[in-house]
Order: sequence, then structure tokens, then C-alpha cells
Amino acid sequence: MAILRPGITLYFIRHGETDWNREARYQGQRDIPLNETGRAQALANGQNLKAHLDRVGSAEFVSSTLSRAVETMKIVRTQVGLASDDFRQDPRLIELHYGHWEGVLAADLPTIDPEGWRAKADNPFGWRPRGGESYSDLQSRVSQWLASLERDTVAVSHGGVSRVARGAVLGLPVSEVPFLPVPQDKIMLLSAAGMSWI
Repeated sequence: MAILRPGITLYFIRHGETDWNREARYQGQRDIPLNETGRAQALANGQNLKAHLDRVGSAEFVSSTLSRAVETMKIVRTQVGLASDDFRQDPRLIELHYGHWEGVLAADLPTIDPEGWRAKADNPFGWRPRGGESYSDLQSRVSQWLASLERDTVAVSHGGVSRVARGAVLGLPVSEVPFLPVPQDKIMLLSAAGMSWI
């Protein structure tokens, strides 16, 4: 059975940049706000979506519950000419929980947690940080959400969610999923037929 029903397109927008993104600090489910670059990215993605509005039609709009995704969605909807607050939030779209790694700079992890760093390198899809989730856990959560979609959907969420959504819908090897690109200045179009960027 297909994860995403035939004929449905997901317009996936990763939230704009935060200071923690810029610092390469593990963010996960910490509620870190957008920075000015992130707001500019959200504005540009909204303008890009507006240019494709005829294709979006009567799509549903939904975001993660984290403030960086909610603010991105509000900016996007304003650019499209829609009421900024008229969208759903779904906790299934929240970012991967990085457990004891949240708040830590990526560059410091080999020193702070060498055992965890090696375990993640050995099994990037299946490794689970203490108190957190693996990419496998996240893909299960996001797949349930994808299977529930009944019409075209504009979603604002996170990098990890973008990766596992592609992995689930396109049937990608799990070894590739944690390393898929997750730009903050493009919109991903994902369907059972494939994916593209706008």
C-alpha cells in the first residue's frame, strides 16, 4: 500500500534558519525561533508558493507545533494572500528528538559523546540518542501522517521530517535517508510519482 495516496501532492517547506541552525547546534525538539535570515527565507518561499498557487488550489495547510515552523507558515500564508493564522498544527510533524544531544554543537560531539558519535556513524538510521528518537522512529511517525492525507497539502516542518517523508514515499534505501539535502530556501513537491524542488 502506498504511503501517500495517488494523485496527492505534498508541498513541503522546511522552516527558515534559526541561530542554532547557523551554529550547527543540534536543535531537535527545542523550541528555537527563526532569525532574520530564516524570516527572509520564509518570505521568499511564500512568494514562490504564490507563483504556483493555481497548482496548490484548495490545499490543506498544516505545520509542526514548534514556533519556528509556525512562524514560517504564518509568513508563507501572508505572502500567498491568505489569513496568517488559518492552518492546523500537527504534533506528528515535530522534528526528530535528539535526546541528550539537543543544544550541543555538532563539532563538540566526538569529544563530549565519542561512544554515541561512533554508534551514530555505524547506524545513522537506526541509532537512537539517550532520551530521543532514531530516524526509524521518526519515519514511522511521519508515515502515519502521510497516509492520513486526503488532499494536496502545504506543510511546514523540519529537516528530519523532510528526509523521512522522502524515504517513505520514494522507497529510498535507509542508508541514504539521514543524508538527504534539506534546503531552507526551496519548496519540495512530493508525490507517489516522484519529487522535485521549486
